[in-house]
Amino acid sequence: MKFQLSSLEEYQTAYAESVSHPENFWNAIAEHFQWRTKWNRTLEWNFNAPDVQWFIGGKLNITENCLDRHLAAKGDQTALIWEANDPNEISKTYTYSQLLREVSRMANVLKKMGVQKGDRVCIYMPMIPELSFAVLACARIGAIHSVVFAGFSAASVADRINDSQCAFVLTSDGMYRGAKQIPVKAVVDEALATCPSVQKALVVNRLNWPVVMATPRDVWYHEALDGVDDFCEAEVMDSEDPLFILYTSGSTGKPKGVVHTCGGYMVYAGYSFANVFQYRANEIFWCTADIGWVTGHSYILYGPLLNGATTMMFEGVPTWPDPGRFWQVIDKHHVNLFYTAPTAIRSLMAAGIDHVLPYNLHSLRVLGSVGEPINEEAWHWYHTHIGKGRCEVVDTWWQTETGGIMISALAGITPSKPAHAGLPLPGIQPILVDAEGHEILGNEVEGYLCMRFPWPSILRTTYGDHERCRINYFSTYANLYFTGDGARRDSDGLYRIIGRVDDVINVSGHRFGTAEIENAINQNKKVIESAVVGYPHDIKGQGIYAYIILADATQGSDETRDEIIETVCEQIGRIAKPDKIQFVSGLPKTRSGKIMRRILRKVAEGELHALGDTTTLLDPLVVEEIKAGAL
Repeated sequence: MKFQLSSLEEYQTAYAESVSHPENFWNAIAEHFQWRTKWNRTLEWNFNAPDVQWFIGGKLNITENCLDRHLAAKGDQTALIWEANDPNEISKTYTYSQLLREVSRMANVLKKMGVQKGDRVCIYMPMIPELSFAVLACARIGAIHSVVFAGFSAASVADRINDSQCAFVLTSDGMYRGAKQIPVKAVVDEALATCPSVQKALVVNRLNWPVVMATPRDVWYHEALDGVDDFCEAEVMDSEDPLFILYTSGSTGKPKGVVHTCGGYMVYAGYSFANVFQYRANEIFWCTADIGWVTGHSYILYGPLLNGATTMMFEGVPTWPDPGRFWQVIDKHHVNLFYTAPTAIRSLMAAGIDHVLPYNLHSLRVLGSVGEPINEEAWHWYHTHIGKGRCEVVDTWWQTETGGIMISALAGITPSKPAHAGLPLPGIQPILVDAEGHEILGNEVEGYLCMRFPWPSILRTTYGDHERCRINYFSTYANLYFTGDGARRDSDGLYRIIGRVDDVINVSGHRFGTAEIENAINQNKKVIESAVVGYPHDIKGQGIYAYIILADATQGSDETRDEIIETVCEQIGRIAKPDKIQFVSGLPKTRSGKIMRRILRKVAEGELHALGDTTTLLDPLVVEEIKAGAL
């Protein structure tokens, strides 16, 4: 079976084979990787349990596939380009040989600290090269990495550390973010005050800031490097050994730790990268995500490196020192494949075309979009002004839980249509169902998006709570994985994602459960109760609209709003702060006490005359008050 498809006919043949003989198909794809021991059974699965295992009995180390196996042919080729926050700071590059050396040195430091196979390691670091070394070093020695985006609050970091019982934390003194300098170590110190499982913290010096080092717990990375070897033997891992835990928000309760395993994730991350982006030798691939999100895991590190590609990581933000920063970096490094989020595209659209015109962008061949469905206006702007009308645009749909891109055009190979994700990749079997779980056949239809068959990088569990995994993804519809998204299938069979159908808000491509944000708001002593919904936002895709009942209604001031926002920032992080806060005396509830979020969403969206039946509410008059005070 051909690993990288090069025509529509090849796609159609591969897809047909992947559906009719999935085990044979994935056997052939997995053969393209390096295994210490070949698997003895390809797949065992049961969606009801759920229990999914791929390449059973196979032994490997994913970093040998990312690094070692490329040395003979590509040892001197650039593997990683790092671009600093400050455009005046010199970029760094690492060849495959150099990257293996840095990963090995980091791995040996971790071993010296006592990290062992199976230990959970929290990584809370800015987008600096050491972050990539840390991720790969954990995989090298069989430790399970849990990367937390370095914008989350101390409380959020502590929640994640305690949930997975991390024994080690890797961090930095501080970080640059645009014009700001942020004290990263201080956030970790605050978190660790409530994390008894942590034994050691490794600190990278990025800003030369004076920080408090708690001896013997805290260790400077540059000091720990003294005397370590330049090579670390890779730990032999079972295909189903956990590779990483990544936390994602759900509709209820605390964030859940999605678990991905070594073999299946490797096969799918490598295969999806090669095919969606149609990578060619010596091209430069830039994914602008943070490694704290799954996009950074799969398409900054693992996917590109598995294919021997040159990948880039960026420390900065798209609007600093001006909104031309992305385009300046593309020209500087001659980027060929560019993968970013609709939120970034819309913000740069709003900044105006004058920030694009100084740059030629001639190196670009493929543009990608990730995180949420891209609206047509943004798609056309991206295609016209960045791609100059000649670049393919791939609008990719996938999730933290899927591990890799599921539905997308393959650049220049399969059909593409603005604001449509497109066709499923080979091996992916989507279906649309109605509310009762009955499959909706044909085209020009709409329903709930599910998967009828497992793929290699499907999540295996939610860490420490397998029942939560079953309830969240496999209990809604029998024998199906439920994505939580609604979708349409058009006359050509292309999928268009409508959005979440549960109580999850997608802010700038990052998912937050409404309960998670409400819990944070309710920590403020002035708040009695709150309800949060999403509403359309020109830049973020969805904004956060909070309806809040105060203990003292006379305190509904701008000062109180600011205090509540600060509470959310402390509990979760600034990326989850409400965009609009409306103080109310009550919430629309049924007689059983359930909040009618449908009504709150309509008000937030400005549809005040389309609220539907309110007669079943305990107090219908509260709706009139909410309508009158709508922001």
